[in-house]
Amino acid sequence: MPITHEVTNQVPDLYGHDVAADPTLLAALHRAGAGWAESRLHELGRLAGTEQAADWGRLANDNPPVLRTHDRYGHRIDEVEFHPAWHQLMTVAVEHGLHAAPWADARPGAHTARAAGFYVWGQVEAGHSCPVSMTYASVPALRATPELAARYEPLLTATTYDFGLREPHGKRGLIAGMSMTEKQGGSDVRTNTTTATPHADGTYRITGHKWFTSAPMSDVFLTLAQAPGGLSCFLLPRVLPDGSRNRLLIQRLKEKLGNRSNASAELEYDGAVGWLVGEEGRGVPTIIEMVNMTRLDCTLGAASGMRLGAVRALHHTTHRRAFGAALVDQPLMRNVLADLVIESEAATAVALRLAEATDRALTGDQQEVLVRRLGLAAAKYWVCKRGPMHAAEALECFGGNGYVEESGMPRLYREAPLVSIWEGSGSVAALDALRAMARRPETVQALFTELEAAAGADHRLDAAVTALRKQLGDTAELEYRTRRLVERIALVFQGSLLVRYGDPAVADAFCASRLGGDHGGAFGTLPTGVDTAAVLARAEAVPGV
Repeated sequence: MPITHEVTNQVPDLYGHDVAADPTLLAALHRAGAGWAESRLHELGRLAGTEQAADWGRLANDNPPVLRTHDRYGHRIDEVEFHPAWHQLMTVAVEHGLHAAPWADARPGAHTARAAGFYVWGQVEAGHSCPVSMTYASVPALRATPELAARYEPLLTATTYDFGLREPHGKRGLIAGMSMTEKQGGSDVRTNTTTATPHADGTYRITGHKWFTSAPMSDVFLTLAQAPGGLSCFLLPRVLPDGSRNRLLIQRLKEKLGNRSNASAELEYDGAVGWLVGEEGRGVPTIIEMVNMTRLDCTLGAASGMRLGAVRALHHTTHRRAFGAALVDQPLMRNVLADLVIESEAATAVALRLAEATDRALTGDQQEVLVRRLGLAAAKYWVCKRGPMHAAEALECFGGNGYVEESGMPRLYREAPLVSIWEGSGSVAALDALRAMARRPETVQALFTELEAAAGADHRLDAAVTALRKQLGDTAELEYRTRRLVERIALVFQGSLLVRYGDPAVADAFCASRLGGDHGGAFGTLPTGVDTAAVLARAEAVPGV
C-alpha cells in the first residue's frame, strides 16, 4: 500500500525564542536610560516565544467575546464573557506594567520600558492591547481634575488584573476604556449629541448613544458629552459608589474585520452618572491627552506587527525549500525579506524614539515636547499605513500556507489595518501634523534640530532634509498635499534615526531606497549592493535562554 501522508519540507513551529532579542528595541531601551528594564523585558520575551503564549492568543481569537444583555430571569446585566485565554493575556500585561504602571514609576525611561514591553507582548496577541493602551492613556487625562486622579490613579497604575463587576474602590486594580465616537460623526467628535446634565451633588447625568466603545467591560470610561458649557469630558464607572450599576447599557458587540478577541460595543447612556474631568467646554483638549498616548501605542502596535511578520517570514523561508534550495537563499526572496526587515527596523526605531520623547517631555524638556508633537502625528500616519502592506507581503512569503488560519498570518493581516483607523484614520492623523506645524511653528524647527544630529552621515539623507525644507516652505494647495508631505517627514525622521543608531547595512539600504528613490512600488525592489546577510541577521529568532 503506497504511503501518501509522509510529511516533508514543512517548517517547524516558531517556539522557544526570545521575542525581546531585538537589537533595535534593546538599543533604544538603553538610549532612553531604561537599561534597568532589560532583564524583565527578556523574561517577558521568553514567555512571548512559548507555545503556551501562542495558544492563549489563538484561543482568545477562536473564542471571541459574547454579550449577555440579560440573565435567565430577565434582569439586565450587560456582561461580556471572555475565554480564559483573554484573562491570561491581560494578567501578564498588567503584571508586567504594560498598562498605566509607568505613571507611578520614577525611574528614568519608565515610559520607554513600558513601550518596549507593549511591543514585545503585542506580538503574542494584539486585541488585548486595546484596553491595556486605554488604561495607560487615561491617567494624563484624569490629571486635569486632581481629586479624581487622586482617587483612581493608584488603582489604574496597580499591577494586579482584577476582572469583575464591582465598585472600583473595592478592587485591587482597574482597567479604563474610552467612549467618544458617535454614529453621526466618527472622528468629528464636536458633532456629538450625547448630553450631560449637571446635578446639585456635583455629578452629571449622561444620556446618548456611543457608536464605538472598545473594551466595554472596563471598570471606568472617559467619554465626551455636551454639557451646558459645551463639549466636555466625563469619567463614568460601571459600578457606582453605592454598589449599584451605572446606566451603561450595551446594545450590541461589533463584528469586526480583526481584533476579534477584544469586545467593541455600542453603548447607550441612559442617564448614567458621570464626573466632570477638566472644565466644561474643554472636552477635546482634555481627552486629547488620552488620544496622544493611544496614538503612540498605535505606532508601537504597527511596529510590533511588522516585527512579527518579518521574523515569521524569515523563519519560514529559512526552513522551506523550493526549486532545489532553501527559499531564503533565493536572490529575489532575499530582496523581499531584507525589505521587510528594513521597514520593520525603521518602524521600531521611530516608535521607541517617540516613547523616549514622552519620557523626556514629562520632565519638562521643551525640545522633546515639540519633537513628540509633530513626530507622533507623522509617525502615526505613516507607520500605521505601512502595516497592512507589510503584513500582506510577509503572508505571501508563506505562499498558500500563509493564507491558512493555522499559520497565524491571516490574523496578523486582519489586525494590521486597525491601528491606522484607530484614534483618527490616515487623513485625520496627517492633518493633525499639519495643524501642529500651523499652530506651533516651533515644532518645525524642533524637527530640523533633531535631523541635524545626523547631518553629514549620509548624502541621501542630507538631500532629503534639504528637499523637505523646500516642501515645507511651499504653501500652495498645502492641505491637498498633506499626505505626501507628512509621509516625507516620517521617512526623513526614520532615516535620521537609522543613520545615527541603526545597523549600517539597514541604514544604507533605507536611505538608498526610501530617501534616494532607488526602490519600486512593492516590497522586494531594493537596489543591488544591499548587504542582505547583515540585514536578515537582524530578524533571526534568537533562542530563549
